[in-house]
Amino acid sequence: MIRQPADAAAFAERHGLMRGFWVFGYGSLMWNPEVAHTGQVMATVHGYHRRFCVYSHVYRGSPKAPGLLLGLDRGGSCRGLGFQVPAAAAPEAWGALWAREMVTHVYRPVILRAVVAAGVLPMVTFVAERRSDQYCPSLEPAAMAAIIRSAQGTRGTNKAYFDNTLAHLAACGIRDRALLRLARLVGDTGENAR
Repeated sequence: MIRQPADAAAFAERHGLMRGFWVFGYGSLMWNPEVAHTGQVMATVHGYHRRFCVYSHVYRGSPKAPGLLLGLDRGGSCRGLGFQVPAAAAPEAWGALWAREMVTHVYRPVILRAVVAAGVLPMVTFVAERRSDQYCPSLEPAAMAAIIRSAQGTRGTNKAYFDNTLAHLAACGIRDRALLRLARLVGDTGENAR
C-alpha cells in the first residue's frame, strides 16, 4: 500500500475520501487512470479549462529540457471523465494519485462540482498551482509545439502524451479547439501514441 504523506491524509480526511470518491480526469488520467475504479462518466467542471500550462521536469521532460503537461487553469469549463473509486480501493487509489500528481507540487488538489448526466457530483481533481515555478503562464503556440515535439521524461515523450490525450478526447467525443489548433503545429498527431 502506498503511504500517504500528512498533507495527503489531511485532505482525504477533510473531504471524506476514504468512504469512496470520484476523481476528475482531463489529461492523462483519462487514458491512464492507474487507480481501481468501478464506474466512469462523462463530466464537466466549470471555472477551469484544460491548458498546457505546466512544465514537466520528471514525467515528460527534465529540469534541463522541460516538457509541457496539461493543467486545469482558471476560467471557462472543461469536459473530461469522472472515475468512481469505491471505499475498498480508496486508500490505495488516493495514495497513488497523490504520488503521481503531487511529485513536484505543481498541482493543487481541490474538490469541484462536476456536472454529469444524472446531476452534480463532487469530484477531486488537481488544478495548476500558479505559484509554482513550473507554472507556464503563456507561450506562443509555435513554442509550445516545439517543446511537445522534442521533450522526453521518465514516462516517455511529450509527443506521446499529447497524442494519447488528443486521441482519447476524440474517442470520448470531446472537441478541444485549443488542442486541435495546437495539433496542426505539433504535426502527425496520433501516429506515435503509446
